[in-house]
Amino acid sequence: MEGLIRRIDRISEIVGKAFAWLVVAMTFAMSFEVFSRYFFGRPTTWAFDVSYMMYGSYFIMGSAYTLSRNAHVRGDIFYRNFSERTQAIIDLTLYLIVFFPAMLALIFIGTDFFLDSYRIRETSPLSPYDTPVYPLKAAIPAGALLLLVQGVAQVLRCLFAIRTGRWPTGTPEAAEVAE
Repeated sequence: MEGLIRRIDRISEIVGKAFAWLVVAMTFAMSFEVFSRYFFGRPTTWAFDVSYMMYGSYFIMGSAYTLSRNAHVRGDIFYRNFSERTQAIIDLTLYLIVFFPAMLALIFIGTDFFLDSYRIRETSPLSPYDTPVYPLKAAIPAGALLLLVQGVAQVLRCLFAIRTGRWPTGTPEAAEVAE
């Protein structure tokens, strides 16, 4: 069980870190836009399209990595005081009732959304270059699928904690910023 959890976490980590490089590309694109606009008086027509498409891809494709590190926002004013077994029961219940149905819906609806966009070769109405938007829309079902797979690892963690009373060792955690 722990081996499967580690393999799924590794997939999420590889994809998340690969897409994290989009931040560097976005920084260069936006810096070029600012430089071009303010120093040469020649704004670009492509920087907006590039930045929102890269950010959208970065956000959805990095979500599974964020989940694997327990870094999503959680209102845990009471949760943190519960035993690990109780936390796992709460998490498992929420994964089964809320998370998995939502991810399945996002995969199916997102796939239709992408396919419709691809069929008509949809382009951005905000772009003078008719920038295609279907690659960005492809990230919706792809990211949801990664989240679904990471959700399996999270459920396995919950089952482990329910059975043993402790979370699996080596579970990566995001640092807590404020109490």
